[in-house]
Amino acid sequence: MTEIAIPYGAYWCTPFARWQGSLSHLHGLKFAAHVARAVLSARNISPMVFDYGVLGFTVPQRNSFYGLPWLAGELGAPHIGGPTIMQACATSARVLAQAGQEITSRQATCVLAITADRVSNGPHLYYPNPQGSGGTGDTEDWVLGNFECDPYAACNMVTTAENCASKWHVSTAEQHDLVLQRHAQYQDALTETHGTTFQHRYMALPFAVPDQRFQKTPSTLTSDEGVHPTTLNGLQKLKPVTPGGTITYGGQTYPADGNAGMIVTTPARAKELTQNPAINIRVLAIAQARAERAMMPAAPIPAAQRALAAADLTIKDLAAIKSHNPFAVNDIIFARETGADLDTMNNYWVLPHLGASARPDRNACDH
Repeated sequence: MTEIAIPYGAYWCTPFARWQGSLSHLHGLKFAAHVARAVLSARNISPMVFDYGVLGFTVPQRNSFYGLPWLAGELGAPHIGGPTIMQACATSARVLAQAGQEITSRQATCVLAITADRVSNGPHLYYPNPQGSGGTGDTEDWVLGNFECDPYAACNMVTTAENCASKWHVSTAEQHDLVLQRHAQYQDALTETHGTTFQHRYMALPFAVPDQRFQKTPSTLTSDEGVHPTTLNGLQKLKPVTPGGTITYGGQTYPADGNAGMIVTTPARAKELTQNPAINIRVLAIAQARAERAMMPAAPIPAAQRALAAADLTIKDLAAIKSHNPFAVNDIIFARETGADLDTMNNYWVLPHLGASARPDRNACDH
């Protein structure tokens, strides 16, 4: 079976920009193509290297019906095709999985894996219903309406977090302790080492924000936008979103706009495209799982266990664990069930030969 490789440095993302912020005026797919084109050019990688692509997004925008082929044409790779994936919070993971499957099945040798979303200004959709009252159709606010109700679980996202907090007996105080820890990790990641921060290793910085026509640059972002200071005093003032519950707004992430991309390829091709031949990145296993109804935060637990089993590893074998979750409770129950150490989750690892000491004991992460 062909191994799945990711060339070192052949990945990128925009800064985090909280919704209704500096990126809220941009069409998500056009913006993703704009960023990918600029980043590839800066790395001296031609878009013509791709023979396949996978696009992921969750919020539809004008003409997004045309998906990956349209975006590929916009960034200068009109010769490639591929699917568009929409799988809620698992979209980016599924994009990587799909890209890897094309490599292992030898259907492709160099895949563009790209994701984009503009949560700001989410569309209000109208669905015709000839049998509705007076022929009136159905409507929904794509973003806020779906945040508020999972049609299968028959509850909103916060309720799924409360269900898990109840099952694992996770208190508000425990969640807030982790929020403070993650905020400290984030601040540590902004510390400069040799003139740059950890963000500079993967983020397009400084980031020139284009206007709606992608012709002018009205502003520039030098880091993330909208990450507000988090303090114990501030968290203690927050009440649970649901009366009698444990989840506060401080224990949740907030929606954002932006995009990210990655090259997924074979080991041989990765050597040609890497920014540092001394570093090899391989995808050893990918897995997914589904939790019980209305228990969404628990799903990463069996998924991670399946991936570890497929790679013949245990949680203790891992030097770094990166999670992306909507609620602090997710990480807490994950650590309890897998044996992961909350103090070392979401750290970054600096390789000694890159000019800095390995720091598994330091708490720093990207957002």
